[in-house]
Amino acid sequence: MRSLLLAACVLSAAVLASLLLRAPDPTPALPRIMLWAWESPQDLRFLKPGAAGIAFLARTVWLHPERPASRPRMQPLRFSPGTDLMAVVRLESAGHGLPAVSDAVREVVPAAQLPGIRALQIDFDARKSERAWYAAFLRELREAVPPALPLTITALESWCDGDRWMRGLPVADAIPMLFRMGPGERVPTDFSESACRASLGVSTDELPPRVPRGRRLYFFHPGPWTEGAYDAAVAQAARWSR
Repeated sequence: MRSLLLAACVLSAAVLASLLLRAPDPTPALPRIMLWAWESPQDLRFLKPGAAGIAFLARTVWLHPERPASRPRMQPLRFSPGTDLMAVVRLESAGHGLPAVSDAVREVVPAAQLPGIRALQIDFDARKSERAWYAAFLRELREAVPPALPLTITALESWCDGDRWMRGLPVADAIPMLFRMGPGERVPTDFSESACRASLGVSTDELPPRVPRGRRLYFFHPGPWTEGAYDAAVAQAARWSR
C-alpha cells in the first residue's frame, strides 16, 4: 500500500510539474493551427474559418543603418471571409549596423493597422550583437500598436532553450522555429523559456518525428499552399497529439 501511495504521489507531482510548465494560451482568439503564407501568390479559400488561421507576410523591413526601408506584401492573398488573420513583418539585417529604433517601428506600424487582423508577429533572426536593439524595438513597438493587439515573435530554438535574453520582452508568444535549424539546435521535450511554451513552428518539408504536445502549430510550406498540403499538415498535427 505504501509503495502504491508513493507511486501515486510521484505521478501527481509529475503531472503538476507538467501543468506548471505549460503556459496558458497567450492568443486564445486564434485557431490551434496557423498557416504561414509567405511572399508568393496564395489562394487559401479552401480553409474553413475557425479550423485554421493565416499568418501572412504583410510587410518586409530592411534595417539599413542610416534609414530603414520597407514595402508591403506584393503577392495576392485570397481567403474566405471570417478567416482568422495574423500580420507578419519580416525584418532583414545585413549585420552592418541598425537604424534608430523609432525609425524601424514607424516602418512596422502600418502592418498593425491592417483591417481584420487578430495579432501581429515579428520575424527577425537577431544576431547576438543585435539583441539589445531588438529588445528596445519590441518595447517601443508594443507602445505604438493597439494594447488589445497581441504582439508575438518567431524565435530560434536556441533562444528558447537555456538562453535568457528574451526574459522580460513585451511579447505574448515566442514561436520556436523547428526547421532550418543551425548546428547544435535540436527538438527538445520542452523549453526552459516560458514565452516559448505555447506554440511551435514547423515546415512541411522538414517535419520532426516528435514535438512537445499541446502547442499551437504554425506550419510553413515552401511555395503556395494547396488543399492537399493543408490536409497533410492537419494529419501530422493529429499524429503528434497522440
